[in-house]
Amino acid sequence: MKNYFPIILFFLFVACAPQQTPTQTQQEPSAPKLITFESFEQMEPLLSLENDTTYVINFWATWCKPCVKELPYFEQLHNTYKEKKVNVMLVSLDFPDQIEKKLIPFIQDKQLKSTLFVLTDGDMNSWIPKIAEEWSGAIPATLIYKNSKRAFYEQSFDSFEELNNILKPFTKLEQ
Repeated sequence: MKNYFPIILFFLFVACAPQQTPTQTQQEPSAPKLITFESFEQMEPLLSLENDTTYVINFWATWCKPCVKELPYFEQLHNTYKEKKVNVMLVSLDFPDQIEKKLIPFIQDKQLKSTLFVLTDGDMNSWIPKIAEEWSGAIPATLIYKNSKRAFYEQSFDSFEELNNILKPFTKLEQ
């Protein structure tokens, strides 16, 4: 038992150490870059950036069929606007124990290129109204904003055209 004590102590220290900054999950070179927010406070600054960029933030999970169905539209949005001032962010709400087993393989399989985050803060009742007071917590949900102009959609999108049409008023603010 004496030989295992330092190892056990090390793992206890690592497991109990508070995380103050987002962490990047990347297991192997081909794995996607996935930034993990363990608390909503870490992610919150992304919801109020003031610059010349339009932000499209989609909340989704691999276990949500409507979310998975609409992901290609967000990827197409990313590809369409990647040279413009539009940032598509996909925020996974997958369970922490599913990140390695399910989320990362899903991202690799679908070859997602948008900015990828995972929010593992389980205190949803405290942070959901901070994103949008009208949000019931159902997903998929999307926040689009540019500076003080904001729109929130608690719905799935049926086509790229529908999503693109909702984005257009935000991109016209640049002109």
